[in-house]
Amino acid sequence: MHSADPRPATFRNNGPLRGTVRVPGDKSISHRSLMLSALAVGESRITGLLEGEDVLATAAAMRAMGATIERTGEGCWTVHGVGVGGLMQPAGALDMGNSGTSTRLLMGLVASHRLTATFIGDASLSKRPMGRVIDPLSLMGAEFTASPGGTLPLMVRGLVPAIPISYRLPVASAQVKSAVLLAGLNAPGITEVIEPIPTRDHSERMLRGFGAELSIEVDADGVRHIRLVGGAELRPQTIEVPGDPSSTAFPIVAALITPGSEVTVTHVGMNPTRTGIYKMLEAMGADLTYSNEREIGGEPVADITARHSVLRGIEVPPDVAPSMIDEFPVFFVAASVAQGRTITSGLDELRVKESDRLALMATGLKAIGANVDEREDGLVIEGTGGEPLEGGATVAGALDHRIAMSFAVAGQHSYHGVTVDDVTPIATSFPTFEAIIDSLKVSN
Repeated sequence: MHSADPRPATFRNNGPLRGTVRVPGDKSISHRSLMLSALAVGESRITGLLEGEDVLATAAAMRAMGATIERTGEGCWTVHGVGVGGLMQPAGALDMGNSGTSTRLLMGLVASHRLTATFIGDASLSKRPMGRVIDPLSLMGAEFTASPGGTLPLMVRGLVPAIPISYRLPVASAQVKSAVLLAGLNAPGITEVIEPIPTRDHSERMLRGFGAELSIEVDADGVRHIRLVGGAELRPQTIEVPGDPSSTAFPIVAALITPGSEVTVTHVGMNPTRTGIYKMLEAMGADLTYSNEREIGGEPVADITARHSVLRGIEVPPDVAPSMIDEFPVFFVAASVAQGRTITSGLDELRVKESDRLALMATGLKAIGANVDEREDGLVIEGTGGEPLEGGATVAGALDHRIAMSFAVAGQHSYHGVTVDDVTPIATSFPTFEAIIDSLKVSN
């Protein structure tokens, strides 16, 4: 889905960042809004939908399987669903672009429908392992033909009726959990996911909101048992998508590390399974305030104001990782200009995201003057004590939107700027990123 021609861009320190902005809608909620609306009977209305390439790939796939999905204005969409069990055979392969979330969740949907779907994606997505989703969905009766290593292109043949299972997650993964629950929608009986380490819970909240019978029990060991009764008739909804907390982290960190800055991001989703980045930044001494706190569609929302802060290095507990897994790249940037040492561990998952994010961030940060020690499951970063990074180098983004944006943020507090080799992938999740950063620059 990316442009054939890479577009390099250089990001420099142009003084303080000031202003109030709103980031695009939450990517996780946007994906699920389209999928569940497509399985409801009747018309759902969605506002604030993220119109990045990943979410548009989900919309195209649901259209290909029979849902009527129309854009009625900026961020405003209507979806006429086909009902649980009503998905139809797509005429061609489903092109997922760069979206691992779309792929894994849709594999779950297809697994319990009487159809066969082929998933394809771009070069980055085609390297990402799908085995962790194939395993539980195979137990439910779906058949898979994957490329070597369990990657795309990949074909799924669904089974009706699918077999309900009780599945204990071997790794903390909201995508695997969601794939199993979505498959369970069209399976008879109760499908259970056992979650030893909590991950983002948008699927559970939204399934309940659409009318599915879903219960959550936490046992004496703190393990979550999520049970879904199959065969539900989902009711159409009116959904307002809050701002993406992962996207919000980029202007927030830019403000924290750039002297003289004060930035407010409005309408940010504050789901407690997604706010680890803000807790860790506060532990480093970040000046963050939350206002206008409210709840929209079962999701907590607030405005966040960040002011330039003297950050201190910390040790990040491994159990925080699931609640900030997508924000570690920009967190590493904050750590690189903090006072003292920041230690992270338990981050093996970052090696199998859109790219090997540990290796890319370590290599890129070193190239622009940061003191980084790459370990098997994390980075150890000795900060500059608040001094700007040297910059002056071109870093590789490897078609990874969060890597590209993280180094763009690093350039805001550097002596010689930071060039990202290709910023086109940013459109997958935050198409207005560069415009928002530019709007915050104070003209001298």
